[in-house]
Amino acid sequence: MSYATIQTYEDFIKKFYPKSGLDLTYYKQAQMQRRIQSFMSSHGHTAYANFLQALDQDKDLFDAFFKHLTINVSQFFRDSSQWTILLNKVIPPLAADKTRLKFWSAGCSSGQEPYSLAMMMAENYPHIQPSILATDIDGNILKQAKEGIYRQNDFISTPPGLLKKYFTATENGYQIHAEIKRLVHFQQQNLLTAKFDSGFDFIACRNVVIYFTEEAKELLYKKFANALKPQGILFTGSTERFFGMDNFGLKAISSFFYQKS
Repeated sequence: MSYATIQTYEDFIKKFYPKSGLDLTYYKQAQMQRRIQSFMSSHGHTAYANFLQALDQDKDLFDAFFKHLTINVSQFFRDSSQWTILLNKVIPPLAADKTRLKFWSAGCSSGQEPYSLAMMMAENYPHIQPSILATDIDGNILKQAKEGIYRQNDFISTPPGLLKKYFTATENGYQIHAEIKRLVHFQQQNLLTAKFDSGFDFIACRNVVIYFTEEAKELLYKKFANALKPQGILFTGSTERFFGMDNFGLKAISSFFYQKS
């Protein structure tokens, strides 16, 4: 395919969308354009046309670029102070008189967040059966999540004892135990275009919307609010501030935790 007419950022994102399913018009242009140009430069490309051609011809390059755009960075119990609030303040009223809870890790990356939720529930609420949905737009990163093998630096924020209790050391890293893995269901999903399930007690979407436009954020938070049960909780990232949650029937109960009315 010839890309001779592709010259501008707008041309590029229009051609990239059918290849990837990633609509970059939902992302802030200045920040996303810098990320794209940084990646192109580091791989020896200066023109959008030639870069698109290279993406067609090199699957590994395409996969690396997609991963670069979707910012797959995570670790277990990331921002540990927020997990303390989650455990001590947020979960207890959700868990009162319950035998089941429905969780969703939206933008789950390589699985550290949903597995952290699973370990937290296994440790502190063994009588509750959690259903944990974990979704991400990147199919390759989901394969890694399903394998459940992690490196030492993934555990920087992990409470003492959990690494030994729920992982087995292997030559490739640390393999998560089947008892935790079976609590999590992974699924590929584009948050901005997919129809959401409903009836969630808890949704975590953290450090996902950093580069989204305000319009895209508003669309997404409205969909999350609709997906929550009454009294359900939305957990956002420490780098994300969005004013007007009350417009969606959500009220702040702590920093980065919002409850549906």
